[in-house]
Amino acid sequence: MTKKRVLLIGGAAAVALLLAGCTTAVQPTAEPLDLTSPEAVATALRSTLVGLLLFLPKMLAAMVLFVLTLYLAAWISKLARRILERRRSDPGATLLIYHITRWSIVILGTITALRQVNFEVTAFLAGLGILGFTVGFALQDISQNVIAGFLLLIQKPFELGDLIQIDEYTGTVRSVDLRSTGLETRDGHDVLIPNAYVFTKPIINFSRQATWRISIPIGVAYDSDLDLVQRVTLQTIRGLPDVLDEPSPTLHFHTFNDFSIDFTLNYWVDGRVTNPFTATHPAIITLQKAYAQAGIEIPYPIQTEIQVQRSQADHQSS
Repeated sequence: MTKKRVLLIGGAAAVALLLAGCTTAVQPTAEPLDLTSPEAVATALRSTLVGLLLFLPKMLAAMVLFVLTLYLAAWISKLARRILERRRSDPGATLLIYHITRWSIVILGTITALRQVNFEVTAFLAGLGILGFTVGFALQDISQNVIAGFLLLIQKPFELGDLIQIDEYTGTVRSVDLRSTGLETRDGHDVLIPNAYVFTKPIINFSRQATWRISIPIGVAYDSDLDLVQRVTLQTIRGLPDVLDEPSPTLHFHTFNDFSIDFTLNYWVDGRVTNPFTATHPAIITLQKAYAQAGIEIPYPIQTEIQVQRSQADHQSS
């Protein structure tokens, strides 16, 4: 916590404590003050001055206690966070304990400081609860984000460094605080998503599962030997270094298309070693070479091109 911030908070606290002291030092009299009587006015002013002078030491003590509370809250919360990080505790739980420790100390220190000036803490807390309810209703979006942030830190659907997908956003978790969750997308952009949005949307955590299934749709010509296609495809994909033996690669034909017989090749990779989003690159290159050597044809719509050429020739002749 910076010195400038402490001075600003201390000044605001001093004004609040001074106002509280004025209300406690000046006791209302049973009879109204006679402003036409100089002696009554002088007596009232003397009484008020004496009350403020008696209150001044209490106010200074309360201010010192409040400022020390701010420093103590920052120091203890950082110490707790450092200890948990050394023990390699869960980052989400560490962040949650850090915030709970800091704000608990600040709240207890503030209540103690208010008691030094004979402030009615019970009535203050009751009024603060009503005010908090009103402000929370007015700022319900912010309140939802804060509550969702606490719930995310408790439930831990993801951790820092995990690769996740939230709706249309996919990226690595960089930060989780009480307002938003920060992602670094695959194209290098930083995205801050409100916690209330994160909490209510489906979350796919790619880092929780080490193995990934990769699927490649392929089509071969109608005159192809499908047994040969299956044998060459599986032998080729099993020869890649990043492909796992278990679960083993699979292949199944499923569609008689207009120009090809289509099938889907499924194989598994270790996401901790191989980037799952680029795992199809070496497979496609290797399969294309294997198909060329084996004489397996991957067709393309020649008929469409012939129709276009005929239509152009007819147009020229007309």
